[in-house]
Amino acid sequence: MPLDIAIVGAGAAGLATAIFARRLDRTARVRLLDGARRPGAKILVSGGSRCNVTNVEVTEGDFHGGSRAAIRQVLRALPVAQTVQFFADLGVPLHEESNGKLFPDSNRSRDVLEALLAACAQLGVERLDDCRVHALSHEPGQFALDTSRGLIHASQVVLATGGQSLPKSGSDGTGYALARALGHHIVPPVPALVPLLLDAEGRLPHAALSGVSHDAEIAVWVDGRVTTRVQGSLLWTHFGLSGPAALDVSRHWTRAVQEGRAVALTLSVYPGLTFEAADTHLMALVAARPRATLQTVLAHDLPAALVTMVLQALQLDAAMPARTLTRDGRNRLAHALAEWTLPVVGSRGYNYAEVTAGGVALPEVNAKTMESRLCPGLFLVGEVLDVDGRLGGFNFQWAWASAATAARGLTTKGDR
Repeated sequence: MPLDIAIVGAGAAGLATAIFARRLDRTARVRLLDGARRPGAKILVSGGSRCNVTNVEVTEGDFHGGSRAAIRQVLRALPVAQTVQFFADLGVPLHEESNGKLFPDSNRSRDVLEALLAACAQLGVERLDDCRVHALSHEPGQFALDTSRGLIHASQVVLATGGQSLPKSGSDGTGYALARALGHHIVPPVPALVPLLLDAEGRLPHAALSGVSHDAEIAVWVDGRVTTRVQGSLLWTHFGLSGPAALDVSRHWTRAVQEGRAVALTLSVYPGLTFEAADTHLMALVAARPRATLQTVLAHDLPAALVTMVLQALQLDAAMPARTLTRDGRNRLAHALAEWTLPVVGSRGYNYAEVTAGGVALPEVNAKTMESRLCPGLFLVGEVLDVDGRLGGFNFQWAWASAATAARGLTTKGDR
């Protein structure tokens, strides 16, 4: 007998879809198909193996890709408060940390995965692990899934295959090919929330700053104008840049490169300050300690190692009394601290990306149900869609909310 619902992919979105669907319709025969021998590998490694489940405040403004209106509609299907209650009911209470991030009280991502798997088992969701779907075809009223375990038929299919980030976890882009075969368009995928590589021959020898972290603002210049500004903590590494600021800005850089646009990133170590404001700030620092060295004055609110590197790059004497800094020298210094061009030459790629930007075009999906507008009975959830959130639990919230939306569409006639 054909399945009522076949869910391809047993990651966060797939597991949640199965749970929500069975809760809404206990008669529906639901089966999860996953290519891995044990599902949920990406959940296990997320958040430093602690799993940043969601955030205390989530809005459509925290996402990129599809239209804000459509994203807002999906998010409304499962507000954060309901997500918190959902996990509490599964035996995984959450607590808040910096920047509104919500983690399990146990600080163990394995507890999140095990709770989802246990809920599926208790609800009678069938699981078929180590089952890769090679092809998906559709005729009115029924789908045929050609899998490594044989042919499977289902009345409805959910693609919860993820994107291409962390391919070792099973996210290898298979879902894009399956969706494309049924008529969908794929927004070209690029790595997102991914560390950036800097030119080793650049004016600022970043390797010497490895391990240094500080607040920063990164501006994205596309075709000569600023299109985005991102603030957050920046971490210098032996290969380049990481930390929230670099990860959040990465999707803008990778997308612009993919589109063949002229793109550059500039760094301000004084977030929110213009060049003029940075210059005024420098004058105030010098006035407060006129006899101190330039190195000491700048190290008042910046990491000493960063100050050393900047002064070396500008050929300014770190040991000179700050009051002897010329107007030209101060002008160059203010520009460097407020708008330093970062010599980005690439990203660390999908192996280190937390999410994928791109995927199935969101306008081709009904935001009320997550059902395809092109292929009735096909539903799409999570990262396989062209929606990616910033760092802080937002991508998981998209997974839970799109799953809840799809479950309602799968189990009710509704407005489809």
